[in-house]
Amino acid sequence: MDRQTGGEADWPGRGALYDLAGCLRFYSRLPVPQMPGEPDPHRSPDFTRLPRMLPLAGVILALPAGLALAAAWSIGLGPFLAATLAVAVLVVATGALHEDGLADVADGFGGGVDRERRLEIMRDSRIGAYGAAALVLALALRIGALATLLDRTGYAAVTALVLTAALSRVAALAPMVLLAPARPGGLSAAVGRPDRGSLATALGLGAALGLAAVPFGLSPGGVALAFVAAGLGALGLTRIARDRIGGQTGDVIGACQQVAEIAALLALVAAAG
Repeated sequence: MDRQTGGEADWPGRGALYDLAGCLRFYSRLPVPQMPGEPDPHRSPDFTRLPRMLPLAGVILALPAGLALAAAWSIGLGPFLAATLAVAVLVVATGALHEDGLADVADGFGGGVDRERRLEIMRDSRIGAYGAAALVLALALRIGALATLLDRTGYAAVTALVLTAALSRVAALAPMVLLAPARPGGLSAAVGRPDRGSLATALGLGAALGLAAVPFGLSPGGVALAFVAAGLGALGLTRIARDRIGGQTGDVIGACQQVAEIAALLALVAAAG
């Protein structure tokens, strides 16, 4: 196959590298250069296979925030300010992609009286009372959980931040796997669904990251509890989406990531108590 048009067999791991770059471009504002031999870095993402690299993409996305957390803690800013700076860096790195989804879902599910009205509200770029409240509460819970982890575990909070960023993005695949798109012409319909191989790879990498987090200060029980909490949070919101709009949208996926991340952080806090 032509080396200039994307033959993955040219060297091992080429397809995985392309998918990792695609994940970072889709999920963040980080500058990701074109990979060697990559055919078109601006092509539409193919979510039948792209999600297999989501755990590693989540780690990379969270590294700047983890560094900010460690640096702020080391210079004595205290847990609250350090956690706030870390969350701010993570929001900037992702372009508030998932926060926007959470706000839209809160407005739509909270303010809509039927399926059509909920979808209409979710498409509206303006934020309402439900969305504003959801954003404030979500940020407060993330900052509070990180600050508590810093106070109780020290630098292990950096590990928690990175792990939950990766884990929550895998958990957010739940609506894509379990529900049909609520809008046939929407973005979630256009990008496709993860196939079994991609999903298995993502879950395997997520489990490997969980095991790798233990030597860096997190307890095995806490990691296991975080996995369960993230999964239950994402599945719970997926069921609500099914009941409210009969499917999933990009906003639902973003909201699932936020719910899963908060649930995982709170589980780690409980385990560290």
